[in-house]
Amino acid sequence: LFRSQVELIELYTADLKEKCGVAEPDVELLTKVTKGLGPSIYNNDASKVSGSDQKELDLVKNNFLIKKLGLKDSPELDTAINTVLEQYGKSNKNKYRAVVYYLLTKHFKKESVYNN
Repeated sequence: LFRSQVELIELYTADLKEKCGVAEPDVELLTKVTKGLGPSIYNNDASKVSGSDQKELDLVKNNFLIKKLGLKDSPELDTAINTVLEQYGKSNKNKYRAVVYYLLTKHFKKESVYNN
């Protein structure tokens, strides 16, 4: 099942509203975050974040928070990841990477990273 980027952004927007309690998602930012993920959004495994896999959580921290957003490694980064995963719902198996990254970008007020 191949979905277009537009369909995926609609799906992510619905998740932000329904599962994460974000009343008015910033679709422009979400689109930029989604585009920033490149072709991984079309890969069923790579497009999702496993909240129970420590290796996966380390990748989110190192590749996204530190490398992409330019944050310094600290316990706060792990706390933020856990907060976002809680917001998305621990029981929700399909946590889309674009949604997680969007929420983390908002959490750290790093929207400017995507203003290019």
